Amino acid sequence: MSGINGQAAVSARGLAKSYGSTRALDGVDLDVQPGRVLGLLGPNGAGKTTTVRILTTLLKPDAGTAVVAGHDVVAEPDAVRRSIGLSGQYAAVDENLTGFENLYLVGRLYGKKKAAARTRARELLTRFQLEEAADRPSKGYSGGMRRRLDLAGALVAEPAVVILDEPTTGLDPRGRIEMWEVIKELVADGTTVLLTTQYLEEADHLADSIVVIDKGKVIARGTADELKSQIGGERLELVVSEPAELVAAADVLGQVGVGEPAVDEHTRRADVLVDTGPKALVEALRLLDARGVVVQDVALHRPTLDDVFLSLTGHATTQAEEVSR
Repeated sequence: MSGINGQAAVSARGLAKSYGSTRALDGVDLDVQPGRVLGLLGPNGAGKTTTVRILTTLLKPDAGTAVVAGHDVVAEPDAVRRSIGLSGQYAAVDENLTGFENLYLVGRLYGKKKAAARTRARELLTRFQLEEAADRPSKGYSGGMRRRLDLAGALVAEPAVVILDEPTTGLDPRGRIEMWEVIKELVADGTTVLLTTQYLEEADHLADSIVVIDKGKVIARGTADELKSQIGGERLELVVSEPAELVAAADVLGQVGVGEPAVDEHTRRADVLVDTGPKALVEALRLLDARGVVVQDVALHRPTLDDVFLSLTGHATTQAEEVSR
C-alpha cells in the first residue's frame, strides 16, 4: 500500500479530532517526503501532539486519513508501529536499567534475537556517545544523555520513519545543539523525520519544509525562506540606555518603519519592520541623535520564523500550556 500521494513517507488528509467541545485538530493535511525533515511548528495547544498520537496509532482520528511508511494508521496499526520510531516530549527510559539494558530490552521487544539485540544496543550507544555510561543506571544520566538514549531507543528497529515530538524540550543550549547534530546524521542516512517543535530556531535549522499549525488548523506551509518572504522586509531593532527613552525610540521607529513598533521595557528594546533596510537604520539613528536618545545597540536583520508566526497568528509560540488530554 503506497502513501496517500504515492510518494510521501508520511501523508495525512483532513485529520480531525475533538475532546468534548475542544477541537484539537480541524482538517490537518501534511506530507513528509522520504529522507527529508518536516517541521510541524506551533505553540503549546496547537495540535502538534495530537497529530503525532494519530500518526503513531495511539489515537484514532474522528475524521480524515493518514498513511505512514505505506500503511494506513487505522486499518494497519501494527504495520505502522513496526515501521516507525517515536521519541516523545519526555525521555521514556527505565531509570533503574543501564543504558545498555534499556536498548537491549527494546530490541528484544521488537523481536530481535539476543545476539542481534546486544549488537544493536552497543552500536547505538557508540553512535550516541554513550558507550562510557553504557553500564551505569540511566537515573544518573544528565538530561542530554537521557534524551540521546531515548532517541537511540527509537532507532533500535532501524525504522524508515522517525517521529520526534519536541525532542529538545528541557535541554540546555549545548544539549539542544547536540541533538540537532544527531537528527542531521539520521537524515543523512536516509531516515525520514517528522519533527514537532515550538522552538522557531530549531525548525529553521533542521526542517526542509515547515507546516505551521495553530488552534488545530494548518495556517501556512513552505520552506523557512518561503515563509519569511511572506512578510517581506527586515526588522530594525535597537536597545536604548534608559527605559524612559523607549517612548521616543518607538516614535522614531514608527516614522521609519512599517506598522506598529514592538517595545520591551524590561530589556529596553524596541523594533519594527522596515522596507528600506540600511536607509531606515541611518534615518532612525539621525532622528534619535537629534532627540538625545542614547542607543546602546542596533541591528538590522531578516525576518525570523518568530516574525512569521507573529504575523500569521498575532501571538508568539510560547502560549498557554497544552490542554491535558
